[in-house]
Amino acid sequence: MPFDYSLDFKNIDFRQHPELYRVGKGEQGVLLVEPYKSEIIPYWRFKTPDIARESSEKIYEMFLVYLEQDDFVGADMARKFIQMGYTRSRRYANHKSGRKYKQDSQKEILPYEVDPVKAESAAIFKVKWMQAKTNQKYQELLTRHKQRYEVD
Repeated sequence: MPFDYSLDFKNIDFRQHPELYRVGKGEQGVLLVEPYKSEIIPYWRFKTPDIARESSEKIYEMFLVYLEQDDFVGADMARKFIQMGYTRSRRYANHKSGRKYKQDSQKEILPYEVDPVKAESAAIFKVKWMQAKTNQKYQELLTRHKQRYEVD
């Protein structure tokens, strides 16, 4: 099922109402789903490889704690923040401004300006993202969540 953007995100505690959570695609909802967004975002950084390493390790630790608590929504949100660490680092690695497209255009891609520092940050996050998304318990909780709450 697609991520449901019509929900009242300002007033829903997804820890209390995991049945309302939809995984969606990629990073959908990463900046909406509380209380997880507020728990994870203070640790989400990627400016340098050292900062990215510390950030990805801390968020991955949070991911593992959520799994220990059988908190799928928390684990999935941590996975999304790790994935977003990769995608945003990659974007800045390719485009110094962080913008992929020319202003006033969603089709014309800006030229690449490779930044090896941000590319290294992206690589650090990618390792943790792959660990998270292939984690056996995460996969089990994902399947259970979809079977329980995301059936058509």
